[in-house]
Amino acid sequence: MSDTVFGLKGKTVLISGAGGGIGRSLVLAFQNAGAIVDGADREASMLDGLGVRHQVLFDQADPAGTRAAIKHYLAKAGTPDAVVSNAGFTRAETLDQIASDDVWESEVNINLNGAYAMTDPIVQAMAARGKGALVFISSVNAIAHYGNPAYSAAKAGLVAYAKAIAVERGGQGVRANVICPGSVRTPAWDHRLEADPALLDGVLPHYPLGRMVLPMEVANAAVFFCSDAASGITGTVLPVDAGLTAGNLRFVDDVLRGK
Repeated sequence: MSDTVFGLKGKTVLISGAGGGIGRSLVLAFQNAGAIVDGADREASMLDGLGVRHQVLFDQADPAGTRAAIKHYLAKAGTPDAVVSNAGFTRAETLDQIASDDVWESEVNINLNGAYAMTDPIVQAMAARGKGALVFISSVNAIAHYGNPAYSAAKAGLVAYAKAIAVERGGQGVRANVICPGSVRTPAWDHRLEADPALLDGVLPHYPLGRMVLPMEVANAAVFFCSDAASGITGTVLPVDAGLTAGNLRFVDDVLRGK
């Protein structure tokens, strides 16, 4: 992406979950757009090789610790021009797998409460400065149910939180938008495909583009939202999902076309 078109040359961006499958593509995309990138994750080793300016270490499962780490970061590095809240986690794929309140609480803490604790101090600092952009990496699970109920509830909460920022902090120049990826071909899929090499035969027919989303496609959308090219856009939800939420391709094929 051109740093001239997208206006990110010299801008500072903090990315959480920077060491993950989507996170690494986010770091690269913003660096390619000319931004100065700070990376956050649970352990320093997760950020190896990324070339970030500052490493910010915290575990979003601990909202209090997350908030403290972010306050320390702001005091040290100043307020970033943009933030991409990307860190997330899920294991309970169905309601039956939520065996206790602890399972539910854990996923909501990481995906919603921790994301709030990470971004709230930054939103306050951006509002005081009079400008800033936030992007939340949510999920198509926030729009419709595709499993992972606790994760889905938390990711839907991110949509509501982003809209609250857009409405209540827009007057202070703060923008907030949400990206909802579908299935993204990250290393997180490797163990599933090793266990069942034919798994994609059941997954891909649900996607109109006939494939999974690539991490860089999510990252490119985040670069756009954080750039001056999106200066008039706030409070929006953008699926980056190979067409999954556009409609039910499987129904069209199986019922109407009779494939």
